[in-house]
Amino acid sequence: MAKLSNEELLDAFKEMTLIELSEFVKTFEDAFGVTAAAPVAVAAAPAAGGAGGDAPAEEESDEVDVILESAGDKKIQVIKEVRALTSLGLKEAKDLVESAPKAILEKVKKDDANKAKEQLEAAGASVTLK
Repeated sequence: MAKLSNEELLDAFKEMTLIELSEFVKTFEDAFGVTAAAPVAVAAAPAAGGAGGDAPAEEESDEVDVILESAGDKKIQVIKEVRALTSLGLKEAKDLVESAPKAILEKVKKDDANKAKEQLEAAGASVTLK
């Protein structure tokens, strides 16, 4: 098998949809036993290191998860909102809504999480932030 250059790999990734790329990342993580999020956390720690021990705790509390507890009576509206918030396809969004309680957004800023919560609750869903 011929080795692909970085440019060839990037060109291949540019042609993928977000869902295909997400599935590739999951497969890559499983195949090599790594997590794509780990380098980000490690890179963020040295930047905050100069501020003292309080900075990492404050940074963690600034990111929350948006948890869908239930879809309520207007399941179709909730699925539409989930699709708008996550860029998932119809089937993926429907499966996510039907498997509630489930995290819709993970480690997002509090402001974005509150907006997402308002949108989902306006559609009839029960939502919590953690």
